[in-house]
Amino acid sequence: MKKLSAILTVVVVLVVFIVVLGPFYIVPEGRQAVIIRFGELVTVTTEAGLHFKIPVVDQVVPYSARILSWDGDPRRMPTSENQFIWVDTTARWQIADPNRFYQAVTSMERAYSRLDDVIESALRTVISANSLEEAVRDTNVINEIERRQPMPSQAELAVEEGDERRLREISSLLAVVEDQPSISIGRQMLSEVMLDRANETARTLGIEIKDIVIRQIRYSADLTESVYERMVSERRQIAEAYRSYGQGRKQELLGQRDNEQRSILSEAYERAETIRGTADAQAAAIYSAAYQQDAEFFSFWRAIESYRRTMPQFRKTLSTDMEYFNFLYSEEG
Repeated sequence: MKKLSAILTVVVVLVVFIVVLGPFYIVPEGRQAVIIRFGELVTVTTEAGLHFKIPVVDQVVPYSARILSWDGDPRRMPTSENQFIWVDTTARWQIADPNRFYQAVTSMERAYSRLDDVIESALRTVISANSLEEAVRDTNVINEIERRQPMPSQAELAVEEGDERRLREISSLLAVVEDQPSISIGRQMLSEVMLDRANETARTLGIEIKDIVIRQIRYSADLTESVYERMVSERRQIAEAYRSYGQGRKQELLGQRDNEQRSILSEAYERAETIRGTADAQAAAIYSAAYQQDAEFFSFWRAIESYRRTMPQFRKTLSTDMEYFNFLYSEEG
């Protein structure tokens, strides 16, 4: 009886000792764990619940089984045109192979550090191989927008051949300025290319990257200034086109006005000369008729009218012994 009691006591002590040492471990929902024995990974537990381990010998290293987020810092990188932009990205990832993950990175801190390198490398490679338009745009819908420039149409103007040619030149210039380069890949496809490149390396770490999203792209300070200067240059080019067209129309209208003015003046001068000639002829006829009625009175009248016009202009008269002054001394001349 004493032996049985001693055996039970030993068994109880052993059980208590084993329980105290922790032969069990719990894997919560959304978690997974690897069991390390003497520095070597012996098993991977992905199911939630209560599991057994060898006390003291086995070490439990838990990992998340959920999809995790990764947020990178904005990075300044060049495009294929060597224009620098700031790219801010985010990604979602998951531990797909805990065994390989433990062997490659071991801890979550190192995993995030390696993800920084992997995703940034893929991002820089893809961005530098494509143009700025491919990185910032997803579609070509900007070129499908119908724009109406405030240009007079041929229906609004009585255009001649020169006007029509200038209108075509300005319209083509506006089309070149307004149309944006077409893209063939786009921002979304670039994200997928980045994802494929990043996963090539991430899978060797036991990681699966679910997606990479370009959260924001902004121009660097020097590129922003360059873009503004290009926009100003394009607007000035359009303004010069309008101004050139307006100056051309102005000169044409001024020419038409001068031609019309000269034509009107010429017609008016011709008409005035015709009227003056007719009036002179009528006046000569009247004078002739009046002279024929009384030639002596007509001579007297002409002399008096001449005196009235010329005498006030004479400051000094040296002699009046001239036929011109005959009517001064005698009404009969």
